[in-house]
Amino acid sequence: MSSSFEKHQKRRLISSYFSVVLSIALVLFLLGLLGMLILNAKKVSDHFKEQVVVTIYLKDTAKEVETKQLEKSLAMADYVKSTEYVSKEQAAEFMKAENGEDFMDFVGYNPLQNSIDVHLKADFVTSEHLEKISAEATNKNFVDEVTYDNDLVNLMNDNVKKISFWVLVISGIFTLIAVLLINSSIRLAVYSKRFTIKTMQMVGATKRFIRRPFVWKSVRLGMIGAFLALIGMAIVLYYLDKTFAELELLSNPILVAALFVFVFALGIIITWISTHFATQRFLNLRTDELYY
Repeated sequence: MSSSFEKHQKRRLISSYFSVVLSIALVLFLLGLLGMLILNAKKVSDHFKEQVVVTIYLKDTAKEVETKQLEKSLAMADYVKSTEYVSKEQAAEFMKAENGEDFMDFVGYNPLQNSIDVHLKADFVTSEHLEKISAEATNKNFVDEVTYDNDLVNLMNDNVKKISFWVLVISGIFTLIAVLLINSSIRLAVYSKRFTIKTMQMVGATKRFIRRPFVWKSVRLGMIGAFLALIGMAIVLYYLDKTFAELELLSNPILVAALFVFVFALGIIITWISTHFATQRFLNLRTDELYY
């Protein structure tokens, strides 16, 4: 009978530890994913900004030396990421591939113009910089016009500001929820041992002596939970890096390592603090209060 009771208690204890580890792992995993989002938010927004194309259309009278000189000067500019010269023949082939038919069969000639596609660095994709760049290019007598999607640029910049604000708000809320959830799990685990705590106190054990094994046990559980969360984060990060290679999510390994260390340390710190205050609460209760 006694053996059966001990087995039952052991199963309950293992189940309690498992639920604590699982809750810690899930919460830290989600918090880690949010951390990855925050760290890479600017990189993602920069990637989309740099997809905006400024197209400089050249007049048919433009000389080859003038075109090459313009392309070279743009490529060397601080605000330019890349440039690409697109001849009218290349543009016609692109339109033919896109529409599935050759429009020149209907018009009898190629009405398109030679052009230079310019991709700017993300920090310069603003209406002010685009207007300045456009004005400088149109001042050249062999440039016909400069086009870009100004409405898209304004919309993109506005959305980046809104998303950045809400990501910070959600991060704060989620961090608070993470602390509360882990704290609740630890408190439940300590609650199941409240009579043991009081018994040790009644036989003369000091509060520090009683707290120590509970704290170390919780810290070990926190480390296991954090380790499982890091494995999940590594798998997700690896998958995202393979799927969206252009974002270069692993281009800064020091930053990624710092995030992993932060998540691991957070698992230890939260469990340590939660266990300390949970055991302190039961140490301060009277024996008759343990039943409520």
